[in-house]
Amino acid sequence: MIDKPGVDERLLAAEVAAAWGVDVAGLVFMPVGLDGHAWAYRVDTADGERYFLKLRRGDYTHAAVLLPGFLRAQGVRQVVAPIDLPGGGAVRGFGDHRLLLYPFHDGGSLWGRGLTDRQWIEYGEFLGRLHAVTPSADMAAVLPVETWRSTSGERLRALGEQAAASELLGAFWDRYGAALRRLSATVDDLADRVTPGRHVVCHADIHPGNLIAEGDGPLHVVDWDAPILAPPERDLMFVFSRDFGDHPVNAHRAALFRQGYGPLEPDRTVLSYYRGERHLDDVVAFLNSILNSGASPESRANDLHWLTRIAETVAAPGYAP
Repeated sequence: MIDKPGVDERLLAAEVAAAWGVDVAGLVFMPVGLDGHAWAYRVDTADGERYFLKLRRGDYTHAAVLLPGFLRAQGVRQVVAPIDLPGGGAVRGFGDHRLLLYPFHDGGSLWGRGLTDRQWIEYGEFLGRLHAVTPSADMAAVLPVETWRSTSGERLRALGEQAAASELLGAFWDRYGAALRRLSATVDDLADRVTPGRHVVCHADIHPGNLIAEGDGPLHVVDWDAPILAPPERDLMFVFSRDFGDHPVNAHRAALFRQGYGPLEPDRTVLSYYRGERHLDDVVAFLNSILNSGASPESRANDLHWLTRIAETVAAPGYAP
């Protein structure tokens, strides 16, 4: 989100200071992420420490709060987990919002910079370790389970009517609406053809934008908002698709990833389902954001850029998820 949330930042800083016992010197808004209900700040303290603050309208899921700490306890060291409150738990209320505070890691995301060879191996090691974790009974009880019943197509059809009638999106929908409707039908067909297999713990959004590192340093994995028990392809789709990041996988990088992950032979039908479903889900998110009457012109322009980029991929000759 590149628009700030409608909150009093002085009160927000005071809330963070009181809740976590840190001497807040300032908040720096960070225009990251696509979730229209979540925002991020860097918290600077008087003694030079920095933290990452996530502000969400409404509640976090239990899995989003609990799983990162569980994984770190299992030795998955790349996971960035929320910092516990002194009185227990990790979530702090702030009016209609909920707060989570995390360690801050320098270096920025690897979406634009790409991964080094060493980091491609670590990327594989991380996902291999994640997919090998056996969740406890308590953790399994709070993790959603893949159902193959995506709502993206239904949401696309509802928003398509609004987009077609919109001054902002009418021309876009005239050009790309048919291709997006075809993709929705393709995703439904792929879901019907999937052969259910083993489920593992998946991050579910493990693209390079959620990998943080300094230079060739170790990876830090952020944004655990939507973990799920699903086939490994739920995460592997981000590795073996060329849609995510400015330096996507090629034969050399795939070999490095496999070196870290271990033997694997992804199910192509499942990979195709997840790629197509992700395209639909992102299209729906951007349409919603652009149609939001409270969005700024700058936010709409940014979202339209990314929406058009996805639509051009989907509408390209020979496209198949």
